[in-house]
Amino acid sequence: MQWAELYQKETEKPLLQFVRDLKNAGESRGFIIHNESGMEMAHTFGSHGVEVAQGFDLHMIQICKPEKAALSLQTNPERAALMPKFVMVFTRGNRTQVRFLVYNRPMIETLIGEAAFADSLIESYTAIKVMIDVAL
Repeated sequence: MQWAELYQKETEKPLLQFVRDLKNAGESRGFIIHNESGMEMAHTFGSHGVEVAQGFDLHMIQICKPEKAALSLQTNPERAALMPKFVMVFTRGNRTQVRFLVYNRPMIETLIGEAAFADSLIESYTAIKVMIDVAL
């Protein structure tokens, strides 16, 4: 059984333009970039004294819908382990690569045991995929 899928896209759009467009696509749907000031991994690693290769441009973008997340986590804090939604963005071959890990329903229900939560999480995953496609 497949527990997750990796949603993979690419664009000719420069990485930072894609990030701006993803942010705009999210805001119009009630989502935010939760870690906007810390998503550039070169800066994050550098702040801990770790050097990275020239041109390393991985961005780990945490997507959040605050109203939905707050209600969900207050209902059951066990859900928190499956809540972080990261879109990974990097450059390869002069093209911006986008990756998004999506957990499948059987995994969500097995780990949390709530069909309603699985429905809600899958709804969020679908919205984020649409946001990615709009930002491309």
